[in-house]
Amino acid sequence: MSVFKTLIIAGSALTLSAAMAAGAPCGNNASGFERWKADFAKDAKAAGVGQRGLQALASAQYSTATIRADRNQKSFKYSLSKFMSVRGADTIVAQGRKRKAGNPGFYQSLEKHFGVPAGVLLAIHGMETGFGGFMGDTPVVSAITTLAYDCRRPQFFIPHAIGALKLVDRGTITANTRGAKHGELGHTQFLPGNAYSYGIDASGDGRVDLYNLADALASTANFLRKKGWKPGKGYQQGQPNFRVIKEWNAASVYQQAIAIMAARIDG
Repeated sequence: MSVFKTLIIAGSALTLSAAMAAGAPCGNNASGFERWKADFAKDAKAAGVGQRGLQALASAQYSTATIRADRNQKSFKYSLSKFMSVRGADTIVAQGRKRKAGNPGFYQSLEKHFGVPAGVLLAIHGMETGFGGFMGDTPVVSAITTLAYDCRRPQFFIPHAIGALKLVDRGTITANTRGAKHGELGHTQFLPGNAYSYGIDASGDGRVDLYNLADALASTANFLRKKGWKPGKGYQQGQPNFRVIKEWNAASVYQQAIAIMAARIDG
């Protein structure tokens, strides 16, 4: 797989505040969602969202599946050993080693450009989607706008909702693109705001596509590097790059699992 013949960074970081949605009150069920969308459309337009993005917002549906998933994240409460067992760590490590050996030049090129070892990228890829085996079945725009509307964590999800609408404007996704229950998309399950800010065209086809393996893994490496990854430094607990893994996922058990699996993959 050729990579980095053309390398395009998708966009600048989103710096959006939950305060921007002051006119759009949150809710805990579907009853206020349509009103919220109408209010949020004004904020989205002020934030630079164009007509295609606004149309995607207008067609978004309240996602009860997203809310159920958000209220039922049991695995992050497991012990490390149980979490790794439930998430299939041994299988991820075995498949990660196989993939690295099968395409060493690709992973070497990623590490050369971004300083992020193959094991880290493969551990994330395996953990998030089983190496692309399942990238989600929930409409991204509906999922992320539901979470931006929901009263539990609107301040976190509002910038990602804006990011998703801007991705629609850019043609990176459509109103019907499907991803995970929390609106993550692609091989490594980027939240939309991060996809907008850190997405890279590594395949050289002129567009950022997180459902393309080269784009997804290069974008993941770019995210980690921009978040402070130090090439050549360790990434286990207590080492310089472990804090960067925390930027990918806030759950401690997830962070530890990624670091352990990555080290096993890199051997």
